[in-house]
Amino acid sequence: MFQTLRKAWGVPEIRKKLLYTLLMIVIFRFGSAVTVPFLNPDVVRSWMDTNASGGNFLEYLNTMTGGALSQATIFSLSIQPFINASIIMQLLTYALPPLERLRDEGEEGRKKIEKITAFVAMILAFVMSYAYYLTLSRMTDDTGKHAVKFLDGWQKHFAAAVIILCFVAGASFVVWMGNRVSDKGIGNGVSIILFAGIAARFPVDAGRLVSLTKTTPEKYLFVSIGYLIFIIFEIGFIVFMNEAERRIPIQYAKRVVGRKQYGGQKTHIPIKVIMSGVMPIIFAMSFMSLPQTIQLFKPVTSSSSKFYIGFCKFFATTSWTYAVIYFILIILFNYFYVSIQYNPVEIANNLRQSNGGIPGIRPGKPTSDYIQRVLSKITLVGAIFLGIIAVVPIFISMADQNLRSLSMGGTTILIAVSVALETTRTLESHLMMRHHKGFLG
Repeated sequence: MFQTLRKAWGVPEIRKKLLYTLLMIVIFRFGSAVTVPFLNPDVVRSWMDTNASGGNFLEYLNTMTGGALSQATIFSLSIQPFINASIIMQLLTYALPPLERLRDEGEEGRKKIEKITAFVAMILAFVMSYAYYLTLSRMTDDTGKHAVKFLDGWQKHFAAAVIILCFVAGASFVVWMGNRVSDKGIGNGVSIILFAGIAARFPVDAGRLVSLTKTTPEKYLFVSIGYLIFIIFEIGFIVFMNEAERRIPIQYAKRVVGRKQYGGQKTHIPIKVIMSGVMPIIFAMSFMSLPQTIQLFKPVTSSSSKFYIGFCKFFATTSWTYAVIYFILIILFNYFYVSIQYNPVEIANNLRQSNGGIPGIRPGKPTSDYIQRVLSKITLVGAIFLGIIAVVPIFISMADQNLRSLSMGGTTILIAVSVALETTRTLESHLMMRHHKGFLG
């Protein structure tokens, strides 16, 4: 990867794209430090440190935004509304026939879907901004100081409008920056912005490990070293699994037209082990974060019912039941996501129409059944891998509560590594386009 970056930096045109991308990242990080008006950032930070933990949805959003949510900055929502809208539209594309027809129209249909996605993202930005404002209005510190400065009279409504509009404008600007990186930068703009937010948390986690080591070196010295070794091993394992694929061989029939022979080529259908990416983890995380999110609005007290106390303990992130249910949900969501991406019957029909087939497998239903069996096995392997990556941080937090706040968990590393590999491939494609040999050699 570093060699690819060095070669890309040597090409003036690509260097301009890299500098433009770095400029957008700097602006993104700058906006992540600008606090929204009418808020007390110290109160917000203190409240989030206490409540945005334990695997709830606030902790997930705070990690994805690089800590901007806990500081109540204008980029607090980051690209979360756009990501959620993209997921919703991707699912609806397979469920609603009109959107399915747009998807099949090619470039024009894709542009229409992008416009609809942007509209849905704007609606979600308003909804999430309003929900976050309601959360801010309930925040207080130990002294009783409120996070929102004005909570009475006409000033309350004015402050609420300004805060919500700042959050919406920040989310829209972040998406705009991502689009600019895709157009004028190195590409993958939204992924680059997401990577920048996640990577911003890594120095904080490293600083926490150093602080723990300095405070109690007899305990955390070897723990920190072991944790770093584990992170390096995890990154290597993720890279290996991210590039792993199962290749189904394809043989095309030979055709003789006049004196020329057509067809007869051998190729393959690549099926990636992690074809669904981090989507199953995000779905499972959103589902499992609901109980912890409910506790934010209805904390457990001495007057709570036994059922509610038992319910909260059952879904506590420090319990083995949470890890087991989380693991099972990741497997189920992985099968669901793969099923809407791959259609074995459609693949078999396309092979038959192009005079292709799998050696030793008859065309038609036997081919689709064979592809389905391969998909099921590969999906299971990928689902187990994603499940292990997701639940390992839970067991680490169960072993030591001081390590539970580290955001360098499996999901964030998986996202960061996937974006880094995708960006490297994009740079390599730019280099190949500018270093191809001419027609005369």
